[in-house]
Amino acid sequence: MVRKEDIADEVLQDVFLKIWDKFDSYDNTKGKLFTWILNVARNQAIDKTRSREISKEKKTTGIDNVVNRIDRSDYLEQGIDDIGVKDILKDLPEEQRFVVEYLYFKGYTQSELADEHNIPLGTIKTRLRLAMKQLRTTLGVT
Repeated sequence: MVRKEDIADEVLQDVFLKIWDKFDSYDNTKGKLFTWILNVARNQAIDKTRSREISKEKKTTGIDNVVNRIDRSDYLEQGIDDIGVKDILKDLPEEQRFVVEYLYFKGYTQSELADEHNIPLGTIKTRLRLAMKQLRTTLGVT
């Protein structure tokens, strides 16, 4: 989600600090530790990419960043394939898979996805909920 190495390093450090500081808020009855840490990291990365610092930088980027963003989808799919997530997602209906990929792997918010692809926000939420329900069943998670 974070393209620049120096910013990714900063996010990683922030994630470790947040995990250290907020570990008391982890509740093992609500989910696995890995999932909690993953969500902390994901949220921190999203917060950083939406920060003023990054927004300002995006407005003044050159052509190199544009090419980098176009290539981003190939890079993300390769990483997803490496850990086997693509195989799990193939069982989802196309609309649900589309929503999961954009929200979780491309870093979109529900509102951004709705606006960019002209899909009602309620439809995005419903498709995501149905996808998560099916993925939990597929993975045997209750």
